Amino acid sequence: MNPRAPRGSAAALPTPAQVAASPLARYRPLLDDWDAFAAALCRPLPTCVWAQPARISVGDLANLLAEEGIAAYSVPWLPGALRLPEETRAGQHWWYCAGLAHAQETVSQLPALLLDLVPGQRVLDLCAAPGGKTAQIALALDNRGTLIANDISTARIKALQGNLDRLGIVNCTTTCTDGANWPAAGGQFDRILVDAPCSSEGTLRRNPSLIGRFDPGAPARLAPRQRALLRKAVQRLKPGGRLVYSTCTFAPEENELTVADILAEYPAAVRVVPATLPGVITAPGLTHWAGRDLPADLTHCLRIWPHHNDSGGFFIAVLEKDAGTAAGPEPEPAGLDPADGDAWLPELAAHYGLPHDYWAGFRAHRQTRRGLHLMAADHHPPAWPKAEGSGLFFHRTNCRPPKPTTGAAMVFGPLATRCRIALTLGQRDHYLRREQFDPTHDQLSANPPGQVLVTYRGQVLGVAVLHRSGVIESLFPSRWSGCTGGGVVQGLETDDDFAPAL
Repeated sequence: MNPRAPRGSAAALPTPAQVAASPLARYRPLLDDWDAFAAALCRPLPTCVWAQPARISVGDLANLLAEEGIAAYSVPWLPGALRLPEETRAGQHWWYCAGLAHAQETVSQLPALLLDLVPGQRVLDLCAAPGGKTAQIALALDNRGTLIANDISTARIKALQGNLDRLGIVNCTTTCTDGANWPAAGGQFDRILVDAPCSSEGTLRRNPSLIGRFDPGAPARLAPRQRALLRKAVQRLKPGGRLVYSTCTFAPEENELTVADILAEYPAAVRVVPATLPGVITAPGLTHWAGRDLPADLTHCLRIWPHHNDSGGFFIAVLEKDAGTAAGPEPEPAGLDPADGDAWLPELAAHYGLPHDYWAGFRAHRQTRRGLHLMAADHHPPAWPKAEGSGLFFHRTNCRPPKPTTGAAMVFGPLATRCRIALTLGQRDHYLRREQFDPTHDQLSANPPGQVLVTYRGQVLGVAVLHRSGVIESLFPSRWSGCTGGGVVQGLETDDDFAPAL
């Protein structure tokens, strides 16, 4: 009998015989331990989450999970991450809704580590949705400066923005355009990530139904698109800059051959540089495939096989651009409308008792009639391509009375000193289910009627209304309702690379 299917899938995990009979069999010559590879693909994949470091340490997150009966294990080669039992559905827990963690497969977290990020860099995530790697990049930049997250799909951009808002990201502008045609007017970047759409062979452990749907022609069909994305990334990279190209597939056509073709197009401009991931077992990139000899420096690329690290499969190449190449023009800055943005900030600070200089690190601007967006003061998006969103949707001004969004409450709430209610366990569940509930005597006496922040175990969950009638009304977003530890959460994306491009 097959083990049960992983979370989110109705398909049973494959058997070694099914793996051997699938198109994956063409990789047998690349592996001295084929049986171990096939066996790994037949085991469920552990859930992995990383802690939002501005909100909670990984140690405190592990302790919180343990108190809730969830066994968490550290990942030696991912210091900020924890592995959980594979049946854990992270998005159904209050701590996930509170933006304390994000669920992302271990190997999916590795490309961002190889970008060599430091605050002050201008960064482009060319194929960003649903946003796990984007959030990693944003936080590595200390949630400051300019990060552009692009995706071709409007629906996926919405999922991406939801994740960024939940995690409190204010240094990112989202754009929805074909990454292969990213405009020169958008400027050049110090760092670029191309996590390319691919045949997704490496995600089989999370998406076992793929075993019967692998298309042998998919790698050759997808490779031109991947070359176009990587080509554009080379063009948009600043002299001396670094880009990371990654896929979650084993196919050389989408990996080494794609990189080799771009190296041939730009022989004097870019080079592959050695990539190292301490503690991660990796295999070198291929230098020969299907009768074609490839550049020797492709051995600097990384192949990550599922059985070596109990993970999915991945490919990563790190390229750098020659510092002597000509730089492109600086981008035209976006014309953001400050309107009355900053006028709302002192009122919020006074209502919630924030430090007088709290807003010094932010800029507010009016992007839509609904209200204000908040972004890092040093975030400078380009005029083109047109932004889907710049910063975090922060304050609804089209309602009476105006109110901060849940994402905003999670950003400024930790420093609030008034109009703040600590919930009991039962009140927490009522709040997350969008139900009205009664305050305790102490809660009622300590707060005036009106909008209040609500917290649980010191962590901000969002905004509520304390009515004069003596009840608390939840303003938790309807698309997130049901996040109670045992409930069902709607609209919370958790994993990257889930949708195969077959």
